[in-house]
Amino acid sequence: MFLVMNRWIPPMLGVTLLIFAAGTTPEFEGSGATGATSSNAWEVDFFDDFDRLDPQNWQDQILWVNDEDQCYVRDGLHGTREVSDGTLKLRVVDLGEAIECDNLNKFGDQHPPTRYVAGRITSKNRREFVKGRWTARLRVPDSGQAGMFPAWWLLGARNNEPPVEEEDEDVCWPMTGSGEIDIFEHHSDGGPDHYAARAIKNLGYCGGGDWQQLMHVQATTLADYHEYAVEWDGSDLLFLLDGEVVYRGEGQGDQFPEPLFAVLNFAKINSSPMTVDSWTMEVDWVKHERRVE
Repeated sequence: MFLVMNRWIPPMLGVTLLIFAAGTTPEFEGSGATGATSSNAWEVDFFDDFDRLDPQNWQDQILWVNDEDQCYVRDGLHGTREVSDGTLKLRVVDLGEAIECDNLNKFGDQHPPTRYVAGRITSKNRREFVKGRWTARLRVPDSGQAGMFPAWWLLGARNNEPPVEEEDEDVCWPMTGSGEIDIFEHHSDGGPDHYAARAIKNLGYCGGGDWQQLMHVQATTLADYHEYAVEWDGSDLLFLLDGEVVYRGEGQGDQFPEPLFAVLNFAKINSSPMTVDSWTMEVDWVKHERRVE
């Protein structure tokens, strides 16, 4: 059964989103934010600078979640995934007319025909790590266009969504083994030049995830390259922008003891028409580091 993940829930009444300028170090009640990471040494144990799409690191992920408007396609069809000039480009492309889509949701329903196609890759069963620090250097030009939903995020390695390739991939989202951390997620409905970083709070049952409680919204210029990272610091999760901590999730690190894999995707979250032929998220590199004790 496929389970919805990586979903933006618009702010509800009484929920305040705090937006800070890039490079600042916010201090607010409960944040525990600091301006730098701990001094322990780090060792890179995975690095991909995208001189090609390495099948030992990545594979396409084909599914339908969040009622997204686009259809994920394989092998970069229609220009949805391209590796050139040392970067990965993931795109949402407007084909101009609807095509059939084979993506299925968690109930086994097939995505209706759509004119929009997109790219999504995952390191599931390729590169999976327990804790440490994940970083990607990426940019999203022309942010804020209606429906944009690019993301860089992590999911527990026992997640039971496709591709299912090992017997232990039997844990429903967001239970331990299938937990979710969003390192970078731009939901355009909030305007340009901001992103969300969060851990999904596990409510203790399949499909029970709280997107709001542990979310931080950060301002930055999305058209420029930035390094977006999450790091385990003892029991805490640190979310970093260009090496500076912008949000400390106190106690959140202990909620994700499992190996996690990475996901990079560009979705179209609503039915608003695109005003250009394509949107692009450009990724310079991705790495994982382990702490040297």
